[in-house]
Amino acid sequence: MGGKESLSGSSSNLWLASNPSKRWAEVFFLCYTPFWLTLCLGIVVPYKLYERFTELEYFLLALVSAAPSFLIPALWVGKADRSLSWKDRYWVKATVNFLCVSRSMDNHFSYVGNYFWTHYFFSILGASYTFPSWKMNNVPHTTFLMTHVCFLFYHVSSNMTLRRLRHTISHLPDKIRWATEAAWILALAYFIAYLETIAIANFPYYDFVDRDAMYQIGCLFYAIYFLVSFPMFLRIDEKASDSWDLPRVAIDALGAAMLVTIILDLWRIFLGPIVPPPNGKDCVQPGLVWFPGHAK
Repeated sequence: MGGKESLSGSSSNLWLASNPSKRWAEVFFLCYTPFWLTLCLGIVVPYKLYERFTELEYFLLALVSAAPSFLIPALWVGKADRSLSWKDRYWVKATVNFLCVSRSMDNHFSYVGNYFWTHYFFSILGASYTFPSWKMNNVPHTTFLMTHVCFLFYHVSSNMTLRRLRHTISHLPDKIRWATEAAWILALAYFIAYLETIAIANFPYYDFVDRDAMYQIGCLFYAIYFLVSFPMFLRIDEKASDSWDLPRVAIDALGAAMLVTIILDLWRIFLGPIVPPPNGKDCVQPGLVWFPGHAK
């Protein structure tokens, strides 16, 4: 990954970005994904190492999973990035888009997702975290960090498939192209949401009142995140003539987060929970002042 010529020169690959810095970062994020997937879903969960974890171990697991995703490209600069200022490198922009919880400038979308949207999971989908963890707004710090690497993988995969789809249907009329792309985003968003729910099914400390309802309906609720973020994330540095600066990336991510929040809250108001929480099981953990029961 250290900067091979194929990742820094022009590219005719219809899956990868034409921007060398963006192309290098997307390939890096894809190559990095097996590391944290193997660590979490190939070692910790199958061998039930989490049974001995305290708050510290859960936090360290998330830190070890997430930190290399921005430490590696910062310390070993790819060839495509060597001539660029740090703020103009695509991996920095992607990190700014996803990692504003990092107490400084980093992740807007996943910070908002954890701090606010997790409470919709509690109240709408009947979800609950029961593993020991240090928390912010009743949401484990562990999930803030894990969301970063998960969302990077999801959105790079979306970038590649949308880029390839747009090339394939470029000859079609505008309305058909729009409808085809919208249908693909919906299908991919639901697939990603369903895949994540299945992938963590063997971890017993992230539970749902009704797991079947979560698979069938709850995944559609989760897919709302990606219906907004997939097409918006693709826009960053996608055109050679339109280079984004960090303030634009941050503002765009916060705009996407606000739109998702509005849609989720409309679901809460007009559709309500997919299952009622049973008596004696506290799955509704109100942490947002506009939720019923917050005063309790």
